[in-house]
Amino acid sequence: MKTVAVIGAGASGLTAIKSCLEEGLKPTCFERSDYIGGLWHYTETIEEDQSCVMKSTVTNTSKEMMCFSDFPMPDQYPMFMYCDKVERYLNLYSDAFDLKKYIQHQTEVINILQTKDYSQTGQWKVKVRQKVTGVVTDHVFDAVMICIGHHAQKRVPDFPGISEFQGKVIHTHEYKIVQDFAGKRVLVVGIGNSGGDVAVDAAHVASQVFISTRRGRWVVPRLVEKGYPIDMSTSTRFNIFMFNMLPGLGKSLATKRFNNKIDHKLYSLQPKHGFVAHQVTINDYLHNLLACGAIILKPKIKTFTRTGVIFDDETVENIDAVIMATGYNFNYPFIDDELLKADLSKVNLYKMIFPPGEERHTLSVIGCIQATGAVLPLSEIQARLVTKVIKGEVTLPSKDEMCKWLDNRKQTITETHAESENNSIQVHYIPYLDEIAEMHGSKPDLGKQRRKENTIVNNGVHQPYQFRLTGPGKWSGAKDAINSQWKRTFASLRTRETGVKQGTGLQGYLLQFKDIR
Repeated sequence: MKTVAVIGAGASGLTAIKSCLEEGLKPTCFERSDYIGGLWHYTETIEEDQSCVMKSTVTNTSKEMMCFSDFPMPDQYPMFMYCDKVERYLNLYSDAFDLKKYIQHQTEVINILQTKDYSQTGQWKVKVRQKVTGVVTDHVFDAVMICIGHHAQKRVPDFPGISEFQGKVIHTHEYKIVQDFAGKRVLVVGIGNSGGDVAVDAAHVASQVFISTRRGRWVVPRLVEKGYPIDMSTSTRFNIFMFNMLPGLGKSLATKRFNNKIDHKLYSLQPKHGFVAHQVTINDYLHNLLACGAIILKPKIKTFTRTGVIFDDETVENIDAVIMATGYNFNYPFIDDELLKADLSKVNLYKMIFPPGEERHTLSVIGCIQATGAVLPLSEIQARLVTKVIKGEVTLPSKDEMCKWLDNRKQTITETHAESENNSIQVHYIPYLDEIAEMHGSKPDLGKQRRKENTIVNNGVHQPYQFRLTGPGKWSGAKDAINSQWKRTFASLRTRETGVKQGTGLQGYLLQFKDIR
């Protein structure tokens, strides 16, 4: 039985443990905290380099799209969830598959080195320290899966004059208590998901909130027509096929659709880049608070003063507090840069998983990825592929072929994306899932499926369950999970009888898919 070190017990680490067990591998997970769930575990304590959501964080993806492929969310869970529900789900997942016994808590990885006979064995020496006792121990593993994410080390730009600013300056990583900003003039730097959430939260108590943005942002709601979740309404292979066939028309229709909700130019939100060239911001309330003046958009910062900020357009605002929503860097302090370099501007990982120069392919990174979709299914399909590679059942290409793939990816990003460091970990959600699933052997073979099943998988919602219909790790409950997805989506809303039958429009058509057996 091959042994595997799993670093981190967040969502990516948990699915890595389970994937190892599915393939008959022996995992040992090292987690430096005393809990599981990673950033989904909210704590009032600020822990440096330990990711944590805000208490008010709500998922940007609906529950059916962000669950693991063989473990649907409970019916009673709402369509979009606060962080405590996600943490509870991860605990349910861990208990259902008995994962917690493989986790060593309060254990910090100090370093990871290749063994002396690595070229023959592919093994790794992992040195860890018990945080409570300080005891240091060495372990040897056949493979290592690094699952620490990319939201731990806060990134704070060095703005001109900021050292002279007399107000409070924090990063969203440190944002805990909204009442700290009551009655104050607050500047949020950045308009990504965290920036939008913090600005909306603070606007309820602050005297005025400003958002400084360098380039603007496309802002989309969680819900679309009739209150349906946007991801379930748009995430289909058919939509991707049509978008690739007619990219100009696809971009135009997407832009028009969301400008009908919020005229981005009118609200000073519109960026120069197109709708799919950069990560969008998911927010349901920002436009309302812009409309009532509780939030005001400003251009990028020129310089700080002792009492405020001068912006690029030479406007000046007095500011009491600044919240940096400027993202994160990621690092791997426990491993040599020659083996795995942490560089957000250039992520050198084949298929966003494997270091291309690694001889035996027993080192992998899970969850260092970003997409217009949930990370949990992405991490899971990555982990499932990695375990097959560890067992030798999937063979990776040569180093030259891997480097060629990386060069092509870099070229594509340069041509199609707005300039941003974060784009180095950006993938297109459905094509990437299909790509990795095909390597793993679990992508549905549409040519061999019955007509109705083919229609639902190809034209219906691109939910995680379809990667359990066939191939390694096939799950007998996958078809039933697909059939009942819409029922679970709205189950928490059905709290009273209305006496009104379900409509017969497009959404009703999607809901009527009952049986693909």
